[in-house]
Amino acid sequence: MKKYVYAFGGGTADGHGGMKDILGGKGAGLAEMSRAGVPVPPGFTISTEVCNIYFQNNNTIPEEIEQQIREALAGLEAKMGQKLGDPENPLLVSVRSGAKFSMPGMMDTILNLGLNDQTVEALAAKSGNPRFAYDCYRRFIQMFGNVVLEIPKDEFEHIFDERKKKVKAKFDTDLTAEDLKAVIADYKKLVQKKTGKPFPQDAHQQLVMARNAVFRSWWNPRAAHYRKMNKIADDLGTAVNVQAMVFGNMGETSATGVGFTRNPATGEKEFYGEFLVNAQGEDVVAGIRTPKPISELETLMPEVYQQLRQITSNLEKHYRDVQDFEFTIQEGKLYMLQTRNGKRTGPAAVRIAVDMVEEGLISKEEAVLRVEPSQLDQLLHPLLEPASKKSLKKIATGLPASPGAAVGRIVFTADDAVEQAKKSPVILVRKETVPDDIHGMEVAKGILTARGGMTSHAAVVARGMGTPCVAGAESLEVDERKLELRVRGEKTVLKEGDWISIDGTSGEVFAGQAKTVEPDPSSGFLAKFMAWADEFRGDFGVRANADIPRDAKVARRFGAEGIGLCRTEHMFFGPGRIEHMQAMILADNEKDRRKALAKLLPLQRKDFAGLFEVMDGFPVVIRTLDPPLHEFVPKREELMVDIAKLPHATAKEKKEMAAKYNMKVAELKKALPALLHRVEQLHEFNPMLGHRGCRLGITYPEITEMQARAIFEAVVQVAKKGKKVIPEVMIPLIGSVEELADQKAIVKRVAEEVLEKAGMKDQPYMIGTMIEIPRAALTADKVATEAEFFSFGTNDLTQTTMGLSRDDYVKFSKDYENKKIFKADPFAVLDQEGVGKLVEMGVKLGRSTRPDLEVGICGEHGGEPSSVEFCYRVGMNYVSCSPYRVPIARLAAAQAAITSKAAEAKAEMMRTA
Repeated sequence: MKKYVYAFGGGTADGHGGMKDILGGKGAGLAEMSRAGVPVPPGFTISTEVCNIYFQNNNTIPEEIEQQIREALAGLEAKMGQKLGDPENPLLVSVRSGAKFSMPGMMDTILNLGLNDQTVEALAAKSGNPRFAYDCYRRFIQMFGNVVLEIPKDEFEHIFDERKKKVKAKFDTDLTAEDLKAVIADYKKLVQKKTGKPFPQDAHQQLVMARNAVFRSWWNPRAAHYRKMNKIADDLGTAVNVQAMVFGNMGETSATGVGFTRNPATGEKEFYGEFLVNAQGEDVVAGIRTPKPISELETLMPEVYQQLRQITSNLEKHYRDVQDFEFTIQEGKLYMLQTRNGKRTGPAAVRIAVDMVEEGLISKEEAVLRVEPSQLDQLLHPLLEPASKKSLKKIATGLPASPGAAVGRIVFTADDAVEQAKKSPVILVRKETVPDDIHGMEVAKGILTARGGMTSHAAVVARGMGTPCVAGAESLEVDERKLELRVRGEKTVLKEGDWISIDGTSGEVFAGQAKTVEPDPSSGFLAKFMAWADEFRGDFGVRANADIPRDAKVARRFGAEGIGLCRTEHMFFGPGRIEHMQAMILADNEKDRRKALAKLLPLQRKDFAGLFEVMDGFPVVIRTLDPPLHEFVPKREELMVDIAKLPHATAKEKKEMAAKYNMKVAELKKALPALLHRVEQLHEFNPMLGHRGCRLGITYPEITEMQARAIFEAVVQVAKKGKKVIPEVMIPLIGSVEELADQKAIVKRVAEEVLEKAGMKDQPYMIGTMIEIPRAALTADKVATEAEFFSFGTNDLTQTTMGLSRDDYVKFSKDYENKKIFKADPFAVLDQEGVGKLVEMGVKLGRSTRPDLEVGICGEHGGEPSSVEFCYRVGMNYVSCSPYRVPIARLAAAQAAITSKAAEAKAEMMRTA
C-alpha cells in the first residue's frame, strides 16, 4: 500500500528534508531535524497528497489512509507513554498545516487538542498547576471553535476581555485558575449557542475534525489570495502535522518563541527573534502581546539560549540558507518545533546571498538563484527625505519590521484599503493584522500596527510582499470603531483619510505627507550581487523603454544597455509642440503639413540628441509615429460643448478656451468649427486597428521623412562630439513586408542624404520593425528580407492575438482569473501557450531568412521574470522594459542562463551515460 503518513521524532524519521512536495516545508523540516538528533517533540505528517484526495473524495478520506493515521497515532502514543483522550494520562497534540512553500498565517493551526472536561483535570493534577491546565483548555476551545466550528474569533475574545475587566486584570497571566474556569464555561455556552451542540468531548473526534479543517483551510479566501499573489499552484495541497504538545505556558521557566538565524529585514548576520515567557506560540505570531527580543533569553535562561544558538547555527550550515525556526521551552527544556528556509525582504535576500558566498557556504550561481527577481523591486523603494522628516511631527517609533518608506492616507480596515487605494495611496493602520487582512495588505503602500513584534503576522507578510511596515508602535492607540489613531499622553488625533508617513527601516512614524527620495542602486551589496548576475547573463541584453533623456539616465543608473523603445509620439505633447502637431493634422495639403512638420523637426532632433548622448556607445531603438492622429486633437464632445458655449462666453471664459486650444481669442469663432470638422474626419470606430503606425507614414510620407531627418541629424550632431551613436529605426504595426519596404525606403533615403552631407557615410544604423500583428509573425521569413531587426511589441500582439482590449479587459479580468480561465493577466505575464507560440514562430522564421537577425521584446512583458525566461529560451538577443524594472530583468535573464546551462549539462550527461 502506498505510504501517506510519515512519523518523526525520537532521533528517527520516515521522511527527510528533500521531501517538501510530499511532507510540506514544515513536515520536511521536522523530519530532517529528527534525523539530525535535534530535540523535536514526536509526531507524524499526513502528506500533501491526502489533501488533494480529501477534496477529490467529497471531503472524506479513504479507509486505507484512515488506517495509516490510526497506526501513526498508536506509534506516537507508544513513544510518549500517553493516550489520546485517556482521563488519567492524556496525550495532547497540535495540528498544524504545512505546504511546500511557506504561507505564513494563511492556513490554520490548533493547539492543545485532546483536552476535554476530564483530561483537563488530569493535566492539572499531573502538572500540579491548575491555572496552566485551564489556560490550555480555554485556548483549545477558542482555537477549535474558530478554526473547526467557524465561530468568529472576536466573540471568544470579547468573553475573555470582559473577564479581564471584571477582575481588573492587566495581563492575560493575571487571570487565576478560577477566572479561567469561568471563561471556559462561557466559551462552552457560546459553542452551544452557535452550533446547537455541546463542545466535542471525544478526543479522537476532535482530531478528525481538526485534521479536516486544516485541509479545508487550503481553500480559505486568504490562502487562495496569497497563492494567487505569490504564484503558488492551487493543486499542491497542504500537509497536516500532528505533534505531541510541549508547553511554553507552564510558568516562569517556560517560554515560546520564533526566530531567524539572520535578520530577515536587513540581512545582517545576527541572531534574530522574539519570545514570551509563560506563553504559547500563537501569542507571539498573532501579535496579541508584544514579545521580548531573543537576546534577553541569554540572561533569563543562559544554558537554553546557548543550546538554541548551537542548534540553529548547525541548521543554517546544514541547509546552507537562513532558517526561520520556532521553539518552546517547557520547564527549562528546549524543543524545536519548526525550521524552514526563512522568508526575507529584497534587501535581506541580496545581502544574505552575498555574505553566504563570502563565507564559503554557497557558490555565486546559487546566490544568483536565491533571490527572486521581483524582490529587487524592494531595493528600489523610495526613502523618506531627511529634510522632510524634520518638518513633520514624529508621533511614534515602533519596530522596523519591513524596510522602505511609505506615505499615504490612513485606513483602518482591509476592505477600506481596497476601496480607497483606487483613489489615493493608503497606509493600513491596525491594532494588529490578522490573516484575513491579506487583500488590504496587498494594496496598501505601507502597514502600521500598534501591537505585535518583528515576527508577528503583519511583519512576516509585509516582508514577503516587500511592503514597508512598522509594527508594535505601542505609543499609538488604534480605535477601529471611531476610526481614529491617537498618541498616548498627547492630544494628537489622526482620523481616517489623514496623511501619515512611515519608515520601515527605522520604525519611525510621522503625521503628515513626507517627501521621498530614490535609493542609489550602484553601491553596496546590490552592486556586487548584480555584477555576479551580469557575469552569468552573458551576451543576453537588457534595454529600457525611455522617451526622454531623464528616463534614459535612470535606465543607465539601473544598468540598461541601451534603449529598446523610444516612443516618438510622447515627444509631440506639451506646450510649444502640440500646437504644431495639431497644425500638421489640420492641414489639408502636403505643403501646409510640411510647414508644420518643419517646426517640429528641431524639437525632435533635440530630443533624439539627448537620448544618444546619455546612451553613448549603446543602441537606441526609435519607433516612428504610432498612435492614431485623433489622440493629438481635442475630444469631439468637448469641442461641441465649447462651440455651443462660445456665443455666450465671458471674456474670462474665452481666454481660458483659447489657452485650452492653443489659439488666440479672435481665432476661436472660425477655428473651433474647423477643428471639429477635422476631428470628425479623423473619427474611427476602432482606432487601435485603424489609421496608425506605418499606415500613417504610408498615407503621409512626410511624417516619416521628418522623423528620419530628425534622427539622423541628431546622430551627426552627437557623433561629432566624439560620442558613439548606434541608432536603430523601428517601423511599427506592419502586417506585410510591402508596408515595411515602403517606409524603409523613406528612412534609408533620408539617412543616406544626411550622413553623406556630413561626411559620415560609414555611420552604422539599422532599420527594422515591431512585430505586433499576428500576420507579421506568421510571415516573418518574408518580413526579414527587409528588416534588420525585430522587436516584439507584446502589448499589442497580445491584444490582436487574443482579441482582447487592454483597456477593457480590466472590467472582467477578475472573473477570468478567479475561474482560472487565465492563469494570470495576459498583459502582465506573457501568454506563452498562445502569444508565445507566435513569438517563437516569428523568431525562427525571421532567422531562417536572416541568421544574424537581432531580436528583442519591448512590451512591458520585458520586465516580468517568467516572460524574460521565455525570451531567453526562444533565442532573443535582449529584452526591454521600463527603467525601474531593468534590475529585475537582468536577474531574471541571469537565472534563465544558469538554469538553461544546467539543463543542457544534465541532458548531455544522460546522452553519454
